Amino acid sequence: MNTDVVIVGAGPSGIFTALKLIEERPQTRIVMLEKGLPVERRHCPKDKTGHCMNCNPCNITTGFSGAGAFSDGKLSLSHEVGGDLPELIGATRAQDTIDIVDKIYLRFGADSHVEGAGGNPAARAIRLRAIQAGLKLVDCPIRHLGTEKAQELYAAIEKYLLDAGVDIRFRTECRDIVIENDACTGVVAVGPVGEERIDARSVIVATGRRGANWLEGLCTAHHIKHEPGPVDIGVRVEMRNEVIEDVNNVLYEGKLIGYPNPFRNKVRTFCQNPGGFVAQENYDGGLAVVNGHSFKERKSDNTNLAILCSHNFREPFNQPIAFAQNVGRLCNMLGDGHILVQRFGDILDGKRTWEKELARSNVRPTLPDAVAGDITSALPYRTMTSIVAFMLAVDKAIPGFASAETLLYAPELKFYSNRVSMDAEFNTNVAGLHCLGDSSGWTRGLMMASVMGYLMGERLASEL
Repeated sequence: MNTDVVIVGAGPSGIFTALKLIEERPQTRIVMLEKGLPVERRHCPKDKTGHCMNCNPCNITTGFSGAGAFSDGKLSLSHEVGGDLPELIGATRAQDTIDIVDKIYLRFGADSHVEGAGGNPAARAIRLRAIQAGLKLVDCPIRHLGTEKAQELYAAIEKYLLDAGVDIRFRTECRDIVIENDACTGVVAVGPVGEERIDARSVIVATGRRGANWLEGLCTAHHIKHEPGPVDIGVRVEMRNEVIEDVNNVLYEGKLIGYPNPFRNKVRTFCQNPGGFVAQENYDGGLAVVNGHSFKERKSDNTNLAILCSHNFREPFNQPIAFAQNVGRLCNMLGDGHILVQRFGDILDGKRTWEKELARSNVRPTLPDAVAGDITSALPYRTMTSIVAFMLAVDKAIPGFASAETLLYAPELKFYSNRVSMDAEFNTNVAGLHCLGDSSGWTRGLMMASVMGYLMGERLASEL
């Protein structure tokens, strides 16, 4: 089969590439390959069964709109948040494109309300306490889609693309790319109709966080220039809403960054979910990782957020994704395939947490099948030491954050380690091949991935 553009992955980067391209050049032939299901068929059976069914692929991490849209559904409206794309394209261009992409989200039904917009005395007080604790506060305006509302929004986009003639092939996996005369000329796909070669003028790989490991293997096999970047290993923290109420009300998501002693690794908060729910996601090979959901209508008594410790590796080691996966698997082993949960006070006391201790705590886990245990037996010493020191610092800015009954779930892993070498127009060293979104190593989150896709579509529209 011949087409103009093949897009591998129907996450935000792939979606916005197709959106911009089809609006600028309606006659463009686009084939989009997606390993998972359409939005309207993406449902986690755990909602009914009460426990993970180990769907392969996982309906939370795979399918139209990708993993991010089915977690908390937040759009960060500042170029200071969401990865390193501004380093590649410039801060001004990144912010200008965020503003454009934000209007597109509004067009498809995003909530017009923006959380954490504008400074006020309460925000200044939070910042002062963070500074006194040796932390940096990045207060970023947030447009909260909500997990359930994000599904409605992306369903509208999916319908728009299908009506416009985009050939979206679900349950279809890209096995390999085709390289001829040092150029990428297509892909080999496997789906319900079997294996097929699809030739195209341009190939876009936008496989998201879940596809980072696959893309790293692709880069090695086809000599696509890339370099190992950091991986984030950490925990998801859960506490009563009352503890973090000021931050929730004033900033919605207060992003804190620190470099605690003794190792000085970067440690940060990420993906804050006021009134949210802790969730499990499954990756290839059965790896269970923790994440957080935040709904527009359905609320809990708790707030959850991630605390991530960045790890940068040097030669001769070049397998950071495998390193993080093995940490995750060790956590899974200790939890008998489930997410581990432990009280912060028990960590400080050097003991595991027991189910009976969770049952009498003020903080009731919103992930009911998490297994009480000892996450310090699985997370590396460097990681755990940095997280504990960071939490104690945050406690000075947000009193009660590091209380004895604050819950820590593990593993929380973010695979961003394969940074593909590209120029500002997203050209790799292989002609005709472009890598976008979180799997490229340049973005982290919905908005920046969408921005990258929009710019790719704009560039392709000018060439076709």
